[in-house]
Amino acid sequence: MPGKARMLLAQAQPEVYVTPDGARVYVDPYTGDVIGVERLTRRELRHLRNRGYYPRDAWDEREDNRGGFRDVPEERLDEAYPGNRTGGYDRRNDPRDDREEMRPEPKRVERTPLPEPAPKRAAPEREAPVKTATREAEPGERAQPAPPPKPEPIARAEEPPRPEQRGPLIAKVQVLLDRAGASPGAIDGVKGSNMANALASWAEITGKPLDLSDEKAIDAALAARGGPAFVDYTITNEDAAGPYVASVPADYSEKAKLEKMAFTSPAEAIAEKFHMDEAYLKSLNAGKTFNQPGTVIKVANPGMRVLTPVARIVADKGRELVSAYDQQGNLVAAYPATIGSSDTPSPSGTVKVERVAFNPDYTYNPSKNFKQGENDKVLTIPPGPNGPVGTIWIALSKPTYGIHGTPEPSKIGKTNSHGCVRLTNWDAEELARLVKKDVFVQFLD
Repeated sequence: MPGKARMLLAQAQPEVYVTPDGARVYVDPYTGDVIGVERLTRRELRHLRNRGYYPRDAWDEREDNRGGFRDVPEERLDEAYPGNRTGGYDRRNDPRDDREEMRPEPKRVERTPLPEPAPKRAAPEREAPVKTATREAEPGERAQPAPPPKPEPIARAEEPPRPEQRGPLIAKVQVLLDRAGASPGAIDGVKGSNMANALASWAEITGKPLDLSDEKAIDAALAARGGPAFVDYTITNEDAAGPYVASVPADYSEKAKLEKMAFTSPAEAIAEKFHMDEAYLKSLNAGKTFNQPGTVIKVANPGMRVLTPVARIVADKGRELVSAYDQQGNLVAAYPATIGSSDTPSPSGTVKVERVAFNPDYTYNPSKNFKQGENDKVLTIPPGPNGPVGTIWIALSKPTYGIHGTPEPSKIGKTNSHGCVRLTNWDAEELARLVKKDVFVQFLD
């Protein structure tokens, strides 16, 4: 838009409010702070007014070029975009944002510059997206002719949660759901679509719904299933020592040079250990140093996991949910999932589990699956939690398809996959221990 600064949002989609005079106010959904104001010009407002969108007194001609902004307190318009503050939930510096080679192009919002913003950390640079992705290659598969290139999948934007849909109580409920086998994915204190599915799964597993307004009942259920939702944890020498990698490159040829697709920091490793979103872990422990042994931090307490053998799996593409049933047809576990995309769909119908590989390496074969950048040779990417298929590969009877882990647990159920079924590493590891060869996997459209 001519004459207006263009700024890149490093966060989730902002909340947008429209004032009576047509100005758009962008508000950070996590902090409630104003991060930008976009006012209409006189010509734009006159055009909308002539079309009947605004009454004639919406723009007071006696006002100067400040735009007659009346409904938002003036002092809030001077707030700079917040940095990493105590108790804040800031995803801008999440190191996972630098890793996914299939990352969609970030969306831009045009708005007028903020007046005299306070210093803040820059958002991490994002890697250019891969141009021609189809689906993940199964570890160790042989080369076959490549399919034609397909458009890059696009991340789905979820509506920012309302204030009552986030907070400590929501986080406690997520821990409770995780313990019961109704996984909410990464514990982050936010009630989104993953948690909504988990609540429905809880009702099916336990036979009764969970009342989020009854905190005493929730605390009682937590006590009966392992104790408090959050506990103190002392960082060990092993936590601090790693081994870790400085960063995870997006380019597959650079990945192949690494010894292991390891975590990048103690915070990332600890977050995965306790089934947490890394940014949320940091927000709970603002000011704490995660690489110092002896530091006491607060972490989620997931407790025991599911032990009942699984006889049948249902992968629901519409709900982005993988459900596991026992021999009697009872639901024993449910996991949020990323299942294919419109460009690279997952299988239809029913297939079977062929085999399970723990901590697998990953074979990149451009003649068989997709070609990344200038990489035209077969590459072997070492194993590790930050590998393309995470820490688990459950091979299916349809070649090149499988259920596997992910290097980005916070994106499960929120971005597209490439034909396969992607779970958090901890959920994939649990499922891998519950299945065996010839277990049926049914795909629902």
